[in-house]
Amino acid sequence: MSKNMDGMLDNKQIPQEDFMQIKHIVRILSIATIFCALMVAQSFGKSSIVRLAYVEWSSEIASTHLVQAIIQEKMGKICHILPMEADEMWEAVARGTVDAMVSAWLPETQRKLYKQYKDKVDNLGPNLENARVGLVVPNITVGRQTMGTGLRNKPYITTKSITELPQYARQFRGKIIGIDPAAGVMERSREAIKVYGLNQYRLISGSEVSMTAELSNAIRKQRWIVVTGWIPHWMFGRWNLKFLEDPKNVYGSKENISTIARKNLQKDMPMVYRFLDRFYWNAKEMDQLMVWIKDDDGMYPYEKALRWMRYNQDQVNSWLQ
Repeated sequence: MSKNMDGMLDNKQIPQEDFMQIKHIVRILSIATIFCALMVAQSFGKSSIVRLAYVEWSSEIASTHLVQAIIQEKMGKICHILPMEADEMWEAVARGTVDAMVSAWLPETQRKLYKQYKDKVDNLGPNLENARVGLVVPNITVGRQTMGTGLRNKPYITTKSITELPQYARQFRGKIIGIDPAAGVMERSREAIKVYGLNQYRLISGSEVSMTAELSNAIRKQRWIVVTGWIPHWMFGRWNLKFLEDPKNVYGSKENISTIARKNLQKDMPMVYRFLDRFYWNAKEMDQLMVWIKDDDGMYPYEKALRWMRYNQDQVNSWLQ
């Protein structure tokens, strides 16, 4: 049996019957290879890689990295997390370009987004309850906390309600320090400006990082400041803060942080869906992870999530049952 110049077998030297048999075997092997490739692609493309969207707020950084760590370390699946704005996050889940999010603030904060996309997603319910959003000011006294009589000194910011903001516009320099403009708390704040007649104020867009930096600087210099805030958040553990009263209920009362999944996730990834459906913790548990992340200047949140898992193995296992 001879070879041609390319090193291939010369079919002229092979009996026709043998050549057809070889050709048939090659065809079968080719079909089998393609079939296996498709199965592998389906397995790794659709069933093995989990994609989660989130907004870059401290609470959502903590929860999303924890969910990612559990999916990867406990369930053996690759999990990609994708930061984006709140409106982009909802759209991504609705379109199915990501599988889920654990960052939906309901019923008020992201009410419009939920109304827009509710028929295109699956709402798995709260993963944390008793959250809150609103306008926040420092509740810190000037100098010593108590007078010589033992009575507590008054905070340097005396405002108690949103209704009082117009009379203190000069002290607050006519600014409400906010976060990313698409956030639900920013939408509520724009409405609050209209409802409470805060025409002397501007809502300043930025990020959570810039907002907390402004807050820190103001507290250090004992300067008046009002910011958009929410709990759970590490800043309430760092400083003594208070929500301004909201008698017209613009910001709503108690909020929940909910898990939202794309349609058909239960069919495509039943184990992941089941875990996401069971994922639930409280503010104290989240606070611990947020503080660990903050204490390291926001670095290595995945490693902090692994640490949280080590300290809370029973809790993690209960989500995976």
